[in-house]
Amino acid sequence: MTVTIFHNPKCSKSRQTLALLQEKGITPTVVNYLKEVPTAQVLSDILNMLDREPRQLMRHKEPEYAENNLGNENLSREQLIQAMVDFPRLIERPIVVCGGKAAIGRPPEDVLKIL
Repeated sequence: MTVTIFHNPKCSKSRQTLALLQEKGITPTVVNYLKEVPTAQVLSDILNMLDREPRQLMRHKEPEYAENNLGNENLSREQLIQAMVDFPRLIERPIVVCGGKAAIGRPPEDVLKIL
C-alpha cells in the first residue's frame, strides 16, 4: 500500500497527521508541497478523489488569495488550479493519498478512513 502525504512541516495538523500515520506503522512518501509543488494534473486528480472544487482546497486567508482576486466567480477550474501551482501556500494541508482515494487531515483522524 503506497501512502503519500502532501506535508507542510510548519503546520501542526500536518505534523500530527504524519505522526498518526507513523503510529499506525505506515511509512508514507512525504511530499513537502511548498518545495515540490504538485503539478496542475496532480492537483486536479486530488480534487477528483476528494470530490471537491478548487476553492474547497484553497486556504482563503492566505494573502495570495486576495492579492490575486481568487474569489472572482468568473475564474475557471483550470485557472484556480494554476493559482495553487503558482502559490502552493494556498493548498489546504495535509492531504493524504492512498489507493486512488484522498483525504484532508483536518482533523488528522480523517485520513484513516482511506487507509
